[in-house]
Amino acid sequence: MTDMLANTRERVTISEVARVAGVSKATVSRYIGGDRQLLAEATAKRLAEVIERLGYRPNQMARGLKRGQTRLIGMLVADILNPYSVAVMHGVETACRQHGYSLVVCNTNRDDEQERHHLVALQSYNVEGLIVNTLGHHPGELLNLQREIPMVLVDRQLPELKVDLVGLDNADAVEQALDHLQAQGYRDILAVTEPLDGTSSRVERVQAFGASISRRSGMRHQVLEVTPGLGAGLASFLAASGHGPQAIFTCNGVATLAVTRALHDSGCSLFEDVGLIALDELDWYPLVGSGITALAQPTERIGVAAFNCLLDRLRGESAAPRRIDFKADLIIRGSTHSRE
Repeated sequence: MTDMLANTRERVTISEVARVAGVSKATVSRYIGGDRQLLAEATAKRLAEVIERLGYRPNQMARGLKRGQTRLIGMLVADILNPYSVAVMHGVETACRQHGYSLVVCNTNRDDEQERHHLVALQSYNVEGLIVNTLGHHPGELLNLQREIPMVLVDRQLPELKVDLVGLDNADAVEQALDHLQAQGYRDILAVTEPLDGTSSRVERVQAFGASISRRSGMRHQVLEVTPGLGAGLASFLAASGHGPQAIFTCNGVATLAVTRALHDSGCSLFEDVGLIALDELDWYPLVGSGITALAQPTERIGVAAFNCLLDRLRGESAAPRRIDFKADLIIRGSTHSRE
């Protein structure tokens, strides 16, 4: 019986409300559209009673389309399994809710064809703005869409898109990491990154790593990518231990997990044989050995700032595109204990 009532309520239309209340459809539209102050008090009261009794629920999407507003924000993410993406998305969704918007999330799964498919879908949903955290290998579709709706980038810069970018101050994060490792007595540093496929944040971190090491006397560095040969590369690094205490700097959470697994499989004594510092802070870091030292990204604030930038553009802000970089917070644990 409950299901039958629910189904009946779902089929209630504005025409039925008008008929039962004895008014025109225009009057009902005026009432549910927020102009009820224009109606006679008796009419408004009667409509309220009829709407409650019939269980009428207005179609918010249809109303939004009629006004040219859907209150929908789209978000395109490259990998929804990445904890960074989830954390930023949570910040965006929280800010959306506070301002009366709903968030539509599309996961490209690092697939360019999926990205094209989702962009078409987001256009069909008439999203009012778009927040983008994706690989951007083929920015043509995004460039075309940017001409129609406001857009903000998160973490990854696409030079073709002249839009706001919100992310991490990568150079500062790398500098903090190396300052800490140097102070702890480490002299031979290996950076491990996901493949350098043009993703701007990865490139920025590796470039900052090389530049910072070159300014530090007595320190040596190498760079490895997360590939099937990572284990062999780590073994080769650890075998060449004559330059001084060794440490690994992982450039994001994915790289940290890959390195931790490889070190565990190799029988390495965590973290006696080698130090480890990670960019990104994940829930499992305190649980590994004596804990992994990390540079935590303020992901919630990044998500909120991305939405606020978009909201400014939706409200007519026309200033030049801006870049907002947040500082990382150093969290020291046992993986980088002193080697002095």
